[in-house]
Amino acid sequence: IFFFNDTATTEIYTLSLHERSSDLLGSAPPATLARRLNTRRIEAMEPIPGYQTQKRTIKEGSGKEITKGCTATVHATGVVKETGKKFWSTKDPGQQPFTYQAGVGQVITGWDQGCLGMKLGEERELLIPAKEGYGDGGFPAWGIPPGGTLNFTLECLEIK
Repeated sequence: IFFFNDTATTEIYTLSLHERSSDLLGSAPPATLARRLNTRRIEAMEPIPGYQTQKRTIKEGSGKEITKGCTATVHATGVVKETGKKFWSTKDPGQQPFTYQAGVGQVITGWDQGCLGMKLGEERELLIPAKEGYGDGGFPAWGIPPGGTLNFTLECLEIK
């Protein structure tokens, strides 16, 4: 992974393992280096105003947005950040997409606020601290430890 600081933003790039970085690095702008290194840009996480949860768009969506009170259906995969253990995925065999009413407290705070504004087809990553997840008690039945930070990858499938 390479980090480039370009004026006010920090850009993060991943490097294909088969690429050689020697002799390619220099004083070129980050985008030029990225092309030389056969890399892809990863958007940095951004805070959700008023919350500690952070979000990152993986794939842009279009059209309708998730708003407070609407019914949203998403694919979701949750991983405990500290252990790297997946605790839930709607894409696993026998699972199905998850439907909930957005912005009204039916799900953990970080998810509830972190999904607002997602557009149809959008894929988003959320980094949810314990305070806005399952708190100091965790959720032992799912393997979420006390104080566990959650990393969710979500895909917006339907908005009603």
